[in-house]
Amino acid sequence: MSIQKSNSQSVVAFASVEDMALKIRQKSQLKGRQADQTSLQEVRALLLLDSEALRQRRDLLIEHLHTINDTYRGLHERHLVALAKLMNTAMAEVYEVATFYHHFEIIPEGEQAPQFSVRVCDGLSCDMAGAATLLTKLQSALGTSKVKVVSAPCVGRCEQAPVAVVHQHEIGYASVEKVMASVQAEAIHAVVPDYIDLNAYKADGGYALLQGLASGTHQTEAVLKAMEDSGLRGLGGAGFPAGRKWRIVSEQAAPRLMAVNIDEGEPGTFKDRTYLERDPHRFLEGMLVAAHVVGIDAIYIYLRDEYHGCRQVLEAELQKLKLNPPSRLPKIELRRGAGAYICGEESAMIESIEGKRGEPRKRPPYIAEVGLFGRPTLEHNFETLYWVRDIVQKGPEWFSSFGRHDRKGLRSFSVSGRVKKPGVKLAPAGITVAELIEEYCGGMQDGHELYAYLPGGASGGILPASLKDIPLDFDTLQPYGCFIGSAAVIVLGHQDSARHAAFNMMNFFAHESCGQCTPCRVGTEKAAKLMQAPVWDSATLEDLNQVMLDASICGLGQAAPNPVRSVQKYFPHEVI
Repeated sequence: MSIQKSNSQSVVAFASVEDMALKIRQKSQLKGRQADQTSLQEVRALLLLDSEALRQRRDLLIEHLHTINDTYRGLHERHLVALAKLMNTAMAEVYEVATFYHHFEIIPEGEQAPQFSVRVCDGLSCDMAGAATLLTKLQSALGTSKVKVVSAPCVGRCEQAPVAVVHQHEIGYASVEKVMASVQAEAIHAVVPDYIDLNAYKADGGYALLQGLASGTHQTEAVLKAMEDSGLRGLGGAGFPAGRKWRIVSEQAAPRLMAVNIDEGEPGTFKDRTYLERDPHRFLEGMLVAAHVVGIDAIYIYLRDEYHGCRQVLEAELQKLKLNPPSRLPKIELRRGAGAYICGEESAMIESIEGKRGEPRKRPPYIAEVGLFGRPTLEHNFETLYWVRDIVQKGPEWFSSFGRHDRKGLRSFSVSGRVKKPGVKLAPAGITVAELIEEYCGGMQDGHELYAYLPGGASGGILPASLKDIPLDFDTLQPYGCFIGSAAVIVLGHQDSARHAAFNMMNFFAHESCGQCTPCRVGTEKAAKLMQAPVWDSATLEDLNQVMLDASICGLGQAAPNPVRSVQKYFPHEVI
């Protein structure tokens, strides 16, 4: 009897365990939100990839998000769930990447995406040209559930201020009438500029240098020596000697990779876009020459998302190049940024290319040793590569023969603000802002006198008109608490305010901080709030400045104090 009871209890117990296991399996299957079949089919068909291909390319996450975002004018949560399922990636990981970048529009469940988005640039040059008034009027005239009107950080068209973007259609010298006409006509796609295409570039001797390297007519060591002798330094802002960088990376173990930075997010900077819109193959040949000399296996071009017309140019010309290559090409992939200034920092850009949040890496190791996908990586700014062909073919003396005030080389200055003729000005390195304005920009706008200028965009500081004769080049501005960076010169007139300019810059930094480190994330936000006071609390601001400078992981937090300190030093009457 006791045995039978025991067996009966065992059977009951066994059934209970099975039932419990079934419930556990059912519960685990229902854990979190599940992808529905409709969304899975939509995402799979849109990306034109099967699920296995998706799983193998985790680095394409941002590209896939762009495709979905473009098609549906936003990222619906059901599509994010489906994408996570197809890529065999945690939903949290997909969501944290999607929410990191400004240009991804997350659409909550049950809501509709706006039919159009209108972004009005609030960068300093656009601000001086009346962007705030334009934004207010557009929000009043267009702001509905179908049209979303918002401010946006600098979109890289400062010479055309004020600027608005309707979906992907850039409108320079924007007005309410122009923007409304674009929305009403559904003119929302980027305008592809006229440019020198592959055939025209080849007809003018293009790719002869690359072909010479491939055939042995030109020796790699000679090209490398020419780059070193020219004195060309990185033109993205850091200024590291280009030839030395080539040599360092070439000495690393293969396979070696290359990452090209065309993220150009520094407010006031638009030189890379200007050259790319005119002569893309001069850059592409320089890129391929560098790849040949250094021994690069794969190239990743990271292009700023605001440059929609440039993206179409590069896509078309890269396809032509691959169909009719001048020599054996490495693998080339064009990657699209998603609206994050921080990705102009080289390691943050690499994180983004890998499909992750664009957060700067701690160093060492440096990316020349451990970079993209863990491999030695040659990272270059667009313009640095743009000059390679001319330097090698014309000789390093050609480049170094230019210069003023004991400086050497050429610089492309992006000039905007209160000048008659803003734009990209190719001028001798070491030119002063007074010379630049008078000789290249047609002088100051009528009714404006030079009051101040930013020599290096948002992070380069602000100098008064009394220091208008300082040579503009690497290493010449540091004694004054400034630096040239990407040579974005924003000119202020006597009716403008250096204090307001610094506040505009700090708001930008607070908006664009990646949030990884506390000094930058909290410091920029607190500084912006303190700068709104009628009288600045200079002691507290300086305390924040020093903490950001000492403890921030990357250049954003380290440079954020520059405009504040410049105002405190050179324009104290504006903050007392």
